Amino acid sequence: MLVLLLLLHGTDSFYVPGVAPINFHHNDPVEIKAVKLTSSRTQLPYEYYSLPFCQPTKITYKAENLGEVLRGDRIVNTPFQVSMNMEKKCEVLCNLPNKPVTLTVEQSKLIAERIREDYYVHLIADNLPVATRLEFYSNREEEEKKKEKDVQFEHGYRLGFMDGNKFYLHNHLSFILYYHREDVEENQEPTYRVVRFEVIPQSIKLEDLKADEKSMCTLPEATGSAPQEIDPSKENQLLFTYSVHWEESDIKWASRWDTYLTMSDVQIHWFSIINSVVVVFFLSGILSMIIIRTLRKDIANYNKEDDIEDTMEESGWKLVHGDVFRPPQYPMILSSLLGSGIQLFCMILIVIFVAMLGMLSPSSRGALMTTACFLFMFMGVFGGFFAGRLYRTLKGHRWKKGAFCTATLYPGVVFGICFVLNCFIWGKHSSGAVPFPTMVALLCMWFGISLPLVYLGYYFGFRKQPYDNPVRTNQIPRQIPEQRWYMNKFVGILMAGILPFGAMFIELFFIFSAIWENQFYYLFGFLFLVFIILVVSCSQISIVMVYFQLCAEDYRWWWRTFLVSGGSAFYVLIYAIFYFVNKLDIVEFIPSLLYFGYTALMVLSFWLLTGTIGFYAAYMFVRKIYAAVKID
Repeated sequence: MLVLLLLLHGTDSFYVPGVAPINFHHNDPVEIKAVKLTSSRTQLPYEYYSLPFCQPTKITYKAENLGEVLRGDRIVNTPFQVSMNMEKKCEVLCNLPNKPVTLTVEQSKLIAERIREDYYVHLIADNLPVATRLEFYSNREEEEKKKEKDVQFEHGYRLGFMDGNKFYLHNHLSFILYYHREDVEENQEPTYRVVRFEVIPQSIKLEDLKADEKSMCTLPEATGSAPQEIDPSKENQLLFTYSVHWEESDIKWASRWDTYLTMSDVQIHWFSIINSVVVVFFLSGILSMIIIRTLRKDIANYNKEDDIEDTMEESGWKLVHGDVFRPPQYPMILSSLLGSGIQLFCMILIVIFVAMLGMLSPSSRGALMTTACFLFMFMGVFGGFFAGRLYRTLKGHRWKKGAFCTATLYPGVVFGICFVLNCFIWGKHSSGAVPFPTMVALLCMWFGISLPLVYLGYYFGFRKQPYDNPVRTNQIPRQIPEQRWYMNKFVGILMAGILPFGAMFIELFFIFSAIWENQFYYLFGFLFLVFIILVVSCSQISIVMVYFQLCAEDYRWWWRTFLVSGGSAFYVLIYAIFYFVNKLDIVEFIPSLLYFGYTALMVLSFWLLTGTIGFYAAYMFVRKIYAAVKID
């Protein structure tokens, strides 16, 4: 735990290994690029030039990795001319000052619609995203209020704002770039590094922007200026302008992302961790009491050979020893789902651990998603191995069909849902739509990497000796007595799911905010701890539930344990609905469809993950307890 906490604090100013800083000299060009337009109201990203912004003479798109494409990033150059440590008071961006930009009615309608949908524009300078500074007074004492304001940063800047039924566009951008002066030898020219990129967006009416022939302009006094209105019912004339201001900063290049990744909610996270640890210890206490007291007593009673009459009247979990390892229905589907669960478990564990070490920081765009996709493909060998061995243990014979089922069942559902959602995104001309070549590449990865690896793992798993069950299975199945109401599987799902969900629901809020509200998530140290706690709590609750089931003389535990252990996925679904209703301002059909489509995939993946963890914990427990009793 101590090592994890040290690692956790070490990630604050840890930068991506292999990313080299760029040194600028005085007057060197600093390129401003555009990433995309986003809105938490529509969940549909758009390319920067989907709106009639000023364009450079030649538009050049950056070659992107898989993660960037899937996120909807389309990084492109812009006409902003920014030079290191060179101020600009006010400059017209495109067109001559005496010939302002004229927006057609269609363009004006589109801009007004994007302003209504609360779109943000995302730019980058030297790979740093632009941020809007928000200053406010916190709820502190009156005397302290006068001294300082709290500062937070909003990612990107608002495209515009509404006042009543009128739309206003932010057509002037005041860039504030912070640089850190690097230490050099006396004779050398000083070098600078960009360490922060802020913007103050303003809306200034065309008549108030006084521009000369050299594209220079004069900004009006703040009190006397009127904003630039966009009337969607007619053509609009305006000027796009910008200014550049440089400030020296003490922030070093390695710590420049700290502003964006401010851990303002550390206390909430520590509360979450402590809460989760208490839950797990509480559960461990109950489990220890059951295992140490009840189970030892059971085993001692079952192993008494003195009183044969007592043994004849035995009850409880020993009674079902001849049926407890009887193969369940649909063994191929069960082993396939568990194989996909192992694949997910390995992928998530490695991604979170590597990200915790600082190697998948947000500055390396799309790295997290790219790594996750490739890792899932390569972990197919482990998924196939575990699925093959379990299928052999469950007396399965058709290993080739089982391997195909493992390689296609879960990925096929994911691909199918994503394809349907992608068709809707295509219809909206959003940059979030996965291009056709990328989709073909993903299919080639699936059938060219994942499928052969699953077959390879399945082959070796199926050839390996099956799991050694400690008792023989009877030929004739035992009759199962009528079960109490609380042994119903749906009641079990509700009971089993609440504790693992309680251990992680606070972290879930931050993950949802990162996914649906375009925020950075970088608290992987906390996430790693929460993941370990989730694994422990799922294992423990699964053991408790399977013990109660066997005591009730119900030996059909294979499928039930898998379903019940994944019960926390049901609570994740309920939480996702709560988050949609209370936190998001989504009203249209397609954004709602996207939200619930992707949420369904998250819930399915979470169910597979937690179900697999619980199943293997219960299987080990069942083998252990039946190995401890003497069976005639």
